[in-house]
Amino acid sequence: MSLRIGVDIGGTFTDLVAIAADGRITTHKTPSTPADYSIGIETGLRALLTGTPVAEVLHATTVGSNTILEARGAKTALITSAGFRDVLEIRDIRMPRLYDMHWTKPKALVERRLRREVTEKIRPDGSIATALDMQTVAEAIAFIQAEGVESVAICLINSYANPAHEQAIETALHAACPGLAITASHKLLPEIKEYPRTSTTVVNAYLQPVVRAYLTSLQARLASLGIGAGLHLMQSNGGLSTAAHASAYPAHIVESGPAAGVVGGAAIARHLGIDGMVTFDMGGTTAKAGLVENGEVLRAEAMEVGAGVMAGARLLVGAGYMLKLPAIDLAEVGAGGGSICRLDEAGAPKAGPRSAGADPGPVCYGRGNTEPTITDCNLALGYLDPAGLAGGTLALDRDAARAAIAEKLATPLGLTIEQAAHGMLRIASATMMRAIRAVSVERGRDVRGFTLLGFGGNGPLFAAGIAAELGMKQVLIPPMPGLFSAFGLLLADTEHHATRSLRHRLSSADPTLLQSAIDTLLADGNARLAEDGFPQASRALRLSAQARYVGQSSELSVPLASHEAADLIATLPEAFGLEHARTYGFRAPPGEPVELMGLSVVAAGLPDRPRLPAHIPPAHADTPSTREAWFPSIGWTQTRILSRAELTAPVPGPAIIQEYDATCLVPPGCTAALDDFGNIRLAL
Repeated sequence: MSLRIGVDIGGTFTDLVAIAADGRITTHKTPSTPADYSIGIETGLRALLTGTPVAEVLHATTVGSNTILEARGAKTALITSAGFRDVLEIRDIRMPRLYDMHWTKPKALVERRLRREVTEKIRPDGSIATALDMQTVAEAIAFIQAEGVESVAICLINSYANPAHEQAIETALHAACPGLAITASHKLLPEIKEYPRTSTTVVNAYLQPVVRAYLTSLQARLASLGIGAGLHLMQSNGGLSTAAHASAYPAHIVESGPAAGVVGGAAIARHLGIDGMVTFDMGGTTAKAGLVENGEVLRAEAMEVGAGVMAGARLLVGAGYMLKLPAIDLAEVGAGGGSICRLDEAGAPKAGPRSAGADPGPVCYGRGNTEPTITDCNLALGYLDPAGLAGGTLALDRDAARAAIAEKLATPLGLTIEQAAHGMLRIASATMMRAIRAVSVERGRDVRGFTLLGFGGNGPLFAAGIAAELGMKQVLIPPMPGLFSAFGLLLADTEHHATRSLRHRLSSADPTLLQSAIDTLLADGNARLAEDGFPQASRALRLSAQARYVGQSSELSVPLASHEAADLIATLPEAFGLEHARTYGFRAPPGEPVELMGLSVVAAGLPDRPRLPAHIPPAHADTPSTREAWFPSIGWTQTRILSRAELTAPVPGPAIIQEYDATCLVPPGCTAALDDFGNIRLAL
């Protein structure tokens, strides 16, 4: 019997979940080691392993996003077409803060003197207007060698239509600089639109040496433990990739960590037959929301990295670095257990986005922080166990939390400690609801018909209250909620995503040309899955089209039921109209011309048996029988405390379900029950 192990790195803890072939699950939490995250993983694996062979190690990492946030990527050069040196500076017209004349664009990842131009030009149809001048290529290579550049991005105008010039430069670079990290845009993103393609290529080059070194170190540590199993990485799009693919294309794993929880939510939604689900993941620093429909995650065609948290206004982008790669559509806000509660200069209460982090952490940790946090507010109201978190391993000082709330919030506002603490929780909830609305209402979905899945270390505390505010009727708290992202890794499929730009008005599209493009994409997907060892019967290829009405500047992705070009031409106008109506609330009259802008394929490797167990036994935990907790409608009251295993019959609120890795709050007016899978179901 062998194990599959999911490893998710957080800011405070590294979470490990192992599942055996018979469905038996074991978990472990160990402190993260930011200096070298692979050390913490090795420590956790040593504690988790009992001599059982390991079949797979699945990993979600923040190495990519942290590298950009901390500006510690490789020294990178850009080779581009003459006249396009400043694409990274010009960017596009998007601004994150309208009317702010003091806002400045983020610093380009490649400084201007390391952007080298070569003489060449390819037309949009792929024909060559100006042949590649190899003398300018040689000069660029000589400069790169002299500067000690560690990684090179190659992005030429219209190379998506004809990659010949990029291929020639790549060959010359390999010959002159063996071992140099190289990213060519035609391999990573063969799509139209120069800024997104250049930015994506540069981000990949900037990350490549750092991620490659990290994965090499991690694989060495796995080998030292006798683990020769394949290492797979969670991609931003929710699929798994091999370590070799992630090393070559690290841009795909930038948002690796947050994606895993949404994938887990999708697996549970499929298992339970839930058509619509909002995933709500609240940790120590941020809260993230995603959407699952008909068992599938909602994906975005692009994302920004390094822009900080997104406050829910999806149009106000431009503060980070564009990645034009498919990613699970996540909205993130700066509200977590460590978010600091304060009064601003005008005396108005604020919760986050500034965080106390893991060190010093909330006031109740006793590590020197004097500013109250969301965790302090939950503790002051009796929702958290003063005996400590994580099974009592981290004791909490309730008196210190209440004193900080009194000094910093309650007294200045003329409120009681309870009113001030609860008010801050309401403010934090309002912030988190903006993230949920961003992936639902702003995408044309009515959230009232959805189920809320609450997880993360703090999600189960807030899930019921947020669902009530949004008009949602059901909340699920999955097993192991504080470890759910690590568990979600074990439920993901290996996936490869490929795209190709094609611009054709459907009314005059050439079926032969379209069929050739479709066949090329499908062949590429099949080839990649074959490399991963999946036989033909274990492959699923899903085709989508990117389309828009003629004259629009952005497109929508529409799934295609058929792989035949004739069917695409016949059915896409209506399918696009329906998607346009669902997203924007309207569609053009019949006959409005539709333009095809591109095709994409998701090639998935299917497991030989279901990855999700039919049932996860509820965990036992030592809990007090009651504890005083404060609720706005009834004040202080003796509140029943249970473990998940004790939830043998429906329990009306108020109640608190206390576990090793999280605490679930059941407020008055809410009923908690355990379903057949092992989820806590909260009915509002």
